[in-house]
Amino acid sequence: MDDDPALSRVLGGGLRRRGFDVVRCPDASEAQGRLHDPSLEAVVTDLRMPGRSGVDLCRAVAATRPDVPVLVVTGFGSFETAIEVLRAGAHDLIPKPVDVELLAHAVRRAVTSRAMRLELARLREAAPRPSFERMVGRSPAMRSLFDLVDRVAGSDVTVLITGETGTGKELLARAIHDRSSRRDGPWQAVNCAAIPEPLLESELFGHVRGAFTDAKANRRGLLQRAHGGTLVLDEVGELPGHLQAKLLRALQERTVRPVGSDEEVPFDARIIAATNRDLEQEVGAGRFREDLLFRLSVVTLEIPPLRCRDTDVLLLAQTFVDQAAAKHGRPVTGITPQAGARLLAYPWPGNVRELENCMERAVVLTRYTTLTVEDLPPRVRDHVASVPTIIGEGDLVTLAELERRYVRHVLAVTGGNKSVAARILGVDRKTLARRLGGEVGSDPRES
Repeated sequence: MDDDPALSRVLGGGLRRRGFDVVRCPDASEAQGRLHDPSLEAVVTDLRMPGRSGVDLCRAVAATRPDVPVLVVTGFGSFETAIEVLRAGAHDLIPKPVDVELLAHAVRRAVTSRAMRLELARLREAAPRPSFERMVGRSPAMRSLFDLVDRVAGSDVTVLITGETGTGKELLARAIHDRSSRRDGPWQAVNCAAIPEPLLESELFGHVRGAFTDAKANRRGLLQRAHGGTLVLDEVGELPGHLQAKLLRALQERTVRPVGSDEEVPFDARIIAATNRDLEQEVGAGRFREDLLFRLSVVTLEIPPLRCRDTDVLLLAQTFVDQAAAKHGRPVTGITPQAGARLLAYPWPGNVRELENCMERAVVLTRYTTLTVEDLPPRVRDHVASVPTIIGEGDLVTLAELERRYVRHVLAVTGGNKSVAARILGVDRKTLARRLGGEVGSDPRES
């Protein structure tokens, strides 16, 4: 909206060519009448107009639709003007003469910031959170994983959980136990990489008195102590070769021979193994027994890394903020859109555990009730996101195909949410559908 109809047409046309749906209004009064339109995502207005000014419109938007950002275009660039406009609730001030490309960038940034604010507000108010036991997630990959756990939990089948460090493998193992018929039985877990090799055999299989120097009494191993319940073998890929053979025999016979004993003792424990290693690769390198891998991986559950769960990052971050605030007695309630954008841009090599530590650190150190960019660790705050690789070496394709691949990548990152993907790409849903050649249909989550 501008006091010069010709300039208003030029700016409107320029924004349309850049993927925006534009509605032009001749004055502030008509614009105010459109504020209840649910599709409205941003307002661009001139400062000086006949009748009500752009400042008046800013105040009306702030009172009626505080979620909608207002960008004010003006040729009066004094400090006092800027203060007046910002106090009235303007999101940004655009000086004349207006560069359409810069205006489109400012509008896109404002719309993205609005979407981030709404998402963060929705996450703060959501109750209960989308969760599975203590695991939080709503991305397609996690929903698929939770479905598999529901199907496998009721059986006694041996499960192998794979995933990078920090993804929550032990939490998933606990979820399987808690949903099984063994939930009231014992829960035992051992990190095979954390116990020295001479002690690990005794820890797993037990020993009898006199088996070695310090064996002053009989001791049951974890396989026996988990009788009627579940035993989790974390970092199972670190088991030394001779213990792999002994574990394989125990799993086959469902009996265990304690160190120093000649007797076989039966046990009834469900086995869940976990590893961050590629065990098939370890088999190929001769470091892991193939027959033991087959025995452990009757069902394999792979937890995706956090960088492949972009739609879960903010959900997890808000969950960890709430937990840390309660734990430390801090009045922190949320995250600013700018901080949220940095969280989404960071690749999280330490996965969920790193995000949890990051949020706890921020809650403890912040001076505010909402976390800002400055509260984030430097590695997160200063990270510069790289451009995703969507073509390989020697993969020569047309520009149209390259564009379609990138659009598909953005859709994958946003969990298939077409509205969010369209905002990121700076186009409307119709344009998004055209660029995918009609692949994009209606999304029930957006109705």
